[in-house]
Amino acid sequence: MFCHQCEQTARGVACEVSGVCGKNPDVAALQDLLVYGMKGLSIYADKARHVGAAVDDEINLFTLEGLFGTVTNVDFDPARLEGLIKKCYELKERARGIYEKVWKAKKGTEAPKVTEGPAAWVPAADLAGLIRQGEGQGINTFHANEDIRSAIEILTYGVKGMAAYADHAYILGKKDEEIFAFIHKALAATADKSLGLMDFVGLCMECGKANLKTMELLSQGHTERFGHPIPTPVSLGTKAGKAILISGHDLLDLEELLKQTEGKGIFIYTHGEMLPAHGYPGLKKYSHLAGNYGGAWQDQAKEFAQFPGAILMTTNCIQRPADSYTKNMFTSGLVAWPGVQHISNRDFTPVIKRALELPGFPEAPGKQILVGFGHQAVLSVADKVIEAVKGGAIRHFFLIGGCDGAKSGRNYYTEFAEKAPKDTVVLTLACGKYRFNKLDFGDIGGIPRLLDVGQCNDAYSAIQIALALAGAFKVGVNDLPLSMILSWYEQKAVVILLTLLSLGIKNIKLGPSLPAFISPNVLKFLVEQFNIAPISTPEADMKAILG
Repeated sequence: MFCHQCEQTARGVACEVSGVCGKNPDVAALQDLLVYGMKGLSIYADKARHVGAAVDDEINLFTLEGLFGTVTNVDFDPARLEGLIKKCYELKERARGIYEKVWKAKKGTEAPKVTEGPAAWVPAADLAGLIRQGEGQGINTFHANEDIRSAIEILTYGVKGMAAYADHAYILGKKDEEIFAFIHKALAATADKSLGLMDFVGLCMECGKANLKTMELLSQGHTERFGHPIPTPVSLGTKAGKAILISGHDLLDLEELLKQTEGKGIFIYTHGEMLPAHGYPGLKKYSHLAGNYGGAWQDQAKEFAQFPGAILMTTNCIQRPADSYTKNMFTSGLVAWPGVQHISNRDFTPVIKRALELPGFPEAPGKQILVGFGHQAVLSVADKVIEAVKGGAIRHFFLIGGCDGAKSGRNYYTEFAEKAPKDTVVLTLACGKYRFNKLDFGDIGGIPRLLDVGQCNDAYSAIQIALALAGAFKVGVNDLPLSMILSWYEQKAVVILLTLLSLGIKNIKLGPSLPAFISPNVLKFLVEQFNIAPISTPEADMKAILG
């Protein structure tokens, strides 16, 4: 195997023996083959659109699910991946049939045959054969030129992240043909040997723009179903009674779990990226949504082992479960681990049954933290914020957010937040907030100095806040007293970065280390065009920003 799609890749180069995330070489090969198959599917879906044919919804949805399944910390189950690969081939052939039928109907001739590459791929008959096929389709086969390969990887990982957000939106009833069309176009392009470096740079920028629309759809899906987040205190203590812990990102899973556990004497606790759920009126109305337990995803081995109830893992962020809690753990949606019971169709009966068998928590009150500062909540007090800036009460804003992780160097974000002067405001989102969100930052004239915007899925809110402030001050975003100090871990962070770059946002500080898949020349381009810089020390970066 050779994988360096996440920030914690071995030695800062690549995982070649086994994945730091927990995937073994067989799983890595199957994921590589699935991506290869998705390129073949996308080639025909893109060709079908070019001749005016409609691509059916099953193909579109599978494209999202297939790509999302290869995002870091999602699907580690060889049997499930085998099923996805075989379905990918079936749908590729369906897309080929759609394309060829419309071509012939419109032009009166047989469509040109594709005889090589992913469009001509046929899967092996068994799992062992699929693994062998996948071993020949790793990232080093993308292109012989290092810089073009780097740009293709950035695009591929961006599309994976975008597919994850689009899948979240899809299950909430939000979809857009332009998003499906771009994903197919982009994946098809990664198999086109005639394209050059700047072609892929352009596609990366287009990916960022398409993802902005995707995140807008997801934001609409969340707020239309659950209401706009409102500032809400969240307990870090426990209530006496049975308990279920829900982690990941899927708010629809949480809503259904809350419905199914009403009146059963079970308290629901959020973990990781589920913390922002407490700010949504449609979710906080459930009295048995008790509070938040634990921190970011990388601490789950310790925290899950100590949790005295059932655990539900939604979407990504799963780690290898310890034997001590495997029987208490369940997965749903696209996330999977061999030996962990998977829940289909949001029927959480097995989770509830296990929770009732386990002891649950004693009463233990804890401190509270504030969540719920989505763009509507922040912009509702925009006049107060603008007045504070003009009056000098607020000197600067820092967006300190992104993915957390276990790799050393991430204490930088804690120290940076702690060193932020008292006349500055910290916006935060995603699980990187767990590095400092339990600290007391106080307020500035009633405006909390720490504003939790939400999940990584809520990056759209942070962008809207920045754009609104820029509009209010009649300047560009790059001229605002705003600095972005971002941490990254996996592919959703990649596509958020592409979205920021597509908006022309510059001077981003990125860490704790730069992606191994960015070649020196591509990095030079990003530095020259956008002034991206790696983090250094909190003291030096703070001094450079505030002068």
